[in-house]
Amino acid sequence: MVTRIALGICVTGGQKTMAIRNNTATTIVGRTNRLSPRTSMKIGEVSQESGVGVEALRFYERSGLLGRPARSRSGYRLYDEAVLERLAFIRKAQFLGFSLDEIRHIISDAEKGASPCDNVRGIVRRRLAEVSERIKELQRHHRELTRTLEEWDEVGRAPGNICGLIETTEMQNPSPAAGRVVQKKLRKNGL
Repeated sequence: MVTRIALGICVTGGQKTMAIRNNTATTIVGRTNRLSPRTSMKIGEVSQESGVGVEALRFYERSGLLGRPARSRSGYRLYDEAVLERLAFIRKAQFLGFSLDEIRHIISDAEKGASPCDNVRGIVRRRLAEVSERIKELQRHHRELTRTLEEWDEVGRAPGNICGLIETTEMQNPSPAAGRVVQKKLRKNGL
């Protein structure tokens, strides 16, 4: 038995239904309707209301991010309003940096009755550490580029086949993130 909730995630068990609404678990006692009152949105309407493209909706369905919708006699997909809430959840999770695979696992855990919040916090903590490290790398790269440009500004033009400034630049640490350069040939030539 599935019910419509704010984030589109619901866990049911007998007479009790646990809904995850605005990141808060709420227990609702009693039976719930299978579908919300609005059950006849076609894929184009869902796309228009959600801002998610039709092909993305089909992909989300194939990927298990969205449940299989009901079908009309003509074979058209018929969605209820819960799909809009699920799509909003997916977009928020993507905005926070979650991959579609991670989002699928979060939704799956919630549908199985497990709270995915601890896992979500762990993912965000790891992602934050990665972002912090990337920021440090970018700051180091910024410093190196600034130093290189200052040296180049002192030199002016340097002879070379294409661009002497680049051709005479020697990389001390060839890692892509570091980018430290030394103007060895320029200094040798007194440029």
